[in-house]
Amino acid sequence: MNEPIPVTRPVDHGTAKLMPDIDRKRAWLLTVDGAPQSYVDLDEPTHLEFEYARRLGHVLDTVAEAGRPLDVLHLGGGALTLPRYLAATRPGSRQDVVEADRGLMELVVEHLPVPDGDCVRLHAGDARAWLERAPDDSADVLVADVFGGSRVPAHLTSVGYARHAERVLRDDGVYLANLADAAPFAFLRSQLATHATLFEELALIAEPGVLRGRRFGNAVLVAAHHPVDTAALARLTASDAFPARVEHGPALREFIGGARPVRDEDAVPSPGPPDGAFGIG
Repeated sequence: MNEPIPVTRPVDHGTAKLMPDIDRKRAWLLTVDGAPQSYVDLDEPTHLEFEYARRLGHVLDTVAEAGRPLDVLHLGGGALTLPRYLAATRPGSRQDVVEADRGLMELVVEHLPVPDGDCVRLHAGDARAWLERAPDDSADVLVADVFGGSRVPAHLTSVGYARHAERVLRDDGVYLANLADAAPFAFLRSQLATHATLFEELALIAEPGVLRGRRFGNAVLVAAHHPVDTAALARLTASDAFPARVEHGPALREFIGGARPVRDEDAVPSPGPPDGAFGIG
């Protein structure tokens, strides 16, 4: 049997590369312009390699009783790591994935196809435009993992955007977003303030070194109209191979401080990472 070889292809928003993992037989790393986007193991879809993906996975494990199928909307597709994870951990879940880069989506479908029967539907389009057309009360979970290059696009950071996310979610639904920032956390604080205008409950999951301002990194925002199971999340994240901290309640309100919600006319992209923060050689 031939060894897998890297695949490089121009896509709509850069140059994508699929690189096989020499340590795992059918595992692949997806990069765009050198920045890592996704990691998937086709033989073991529950394996989440990236720290932020593991934290999103922990939340997905706790939003409902184990194994219960969910209706999930993913904004941002990458190599479909989390849709594959949910198809394995919650069989029968109905999932829609919106990816702005059609070329990237076609590359993934060609080389890393999702198994038939996984109920994952792919859509090429802008995340906010899709969200604005989505039906009310149609999703149990909304996962936002959208990066233009290495930055969250400005039109996905405002109260106007968050209002549509809240509308699409059911009353017991949960919103999740992968964000990135560094001290003094102007972007991250503004995103928390923005979602606090619409959701009663918020939590933030991040590596302690990031929260202490030692380095640039990812943080997972969790928003809902009902109490988030922060105790379960704290146990899962603290015992993970990449330990993280769950901030909520008074500590999170203190972190938000005087940050103001973001209006559409004031929205800006998330800060770009410093050189070498996420790059692959």
